[in-house]
Amino acid sequence: MQTRRKTLQQGAVVAGLLASTGLFPQYALAFNKTAFDAKTVAEAVKALGAAGAPTASKDVTIGGPDIAENGAVVPLTASTTLAGVKQMLILVEKNPSALVAVFNVTDSVEPNFATRAKMGQSSDVYAVAIMNDGKVLFAKKEVKVTLGGCGG
Repeated sequence: MQTRRKTLQQGAVVAGLLASTGLFPQYALAFNKTAFDAKTVAEAVKALGAAGAPTASKDVTIGGPDIAENGAVVPLTASTTLAGVKQMLILVEKNPSALVAVFNVTDSVEPNFATRAKMGQSSDVYAVAIMNDGKVLFAKKEVKVTLGGCGG
């Protein structure tokens, strides 16, 4: 019988073996502290190396509830139909750290992502597409939070 503990141990062993052989993707371990410390969309985009100013685009989509009953777990989606996407970002403007997630994209990855975020208060949320040519495109949506999720 496979227990949870045994499964976790086996997963750790496999990850260790992959890391030691160099087969584990190095960029999966990357962490950009400056980007996650950013307070605005423009600061986060700049910290990730994009030079262009963010521009609103109908080709980028942000999804989420209009009203979130519980700010501790707000489901958000980000997607685009555009080709040539380098990264997709999800940001919550009024969070202490605006950047929620960074997804690295290649031609073999469909830029359509979903995650959950904590939101302490009602805020605009952003889906940002950083293109290979340096353009930065975004969509924004307001999410109202009835019960904050960041403690208090």
